[in-house]
Amino acid sequence: MKAKFIASAVAALVLAAGSARADEPKTIADIVAGSKDHTILLSLVKEAGLVDVLKGKGEWTVFAPTDAAFKKIDKETLEKVKGDKELLKKILTAHAVKGTWVAAEVVKLDGKEVETLQGTKFKIAVDGKTVTVGGAMVVAADLKASNGVVHVIDTVLMPK
Repeated sequence: MKAKFIASAVAALVLAAGSARADEPKTIADIVAGSKDHTILLSLVKEAGLVDVLKGKGEWTVFAPTDAAFKKIDKETLEKVKGDKELLKKILTAHAVKGTWVAAEVVKLDGKEVETLQGTKFKIAVDGKTVTVGGAMVVAADLKASNGVVHVIDTVLMPK
């Protein structure tokens, strides 16, 4: 395939899922919970009441911003988002797409848009081995879960 996603230190994220037993397939929620690089995302998902969705049935592709991505947002804005549950849900659901879109399929979408669960569309761009969604660079891909796949991104996607 023409392009593969960049693997970085974030690839160390690969799974120490706290809430799943070793013999059970890990859900998207388990992958996020098991990552030292997604503590802010995990706390926001809990705050928004979306943990059960990420543990539940369905097929989802989640573009998971790292803690470093959330730290790019000024504290005032982040506090505002935390204090407004509907806004928080809107932002978090802008990071999920229905269906399981593995890297090999995502790269075929170069120049096209994907529509998130929230309804915002983000453009996919492929430049050599660099893949971006809505301007956020994918830094680790294809963290497979029993209910979909996680791609780690370096920027929080803001819905329109």
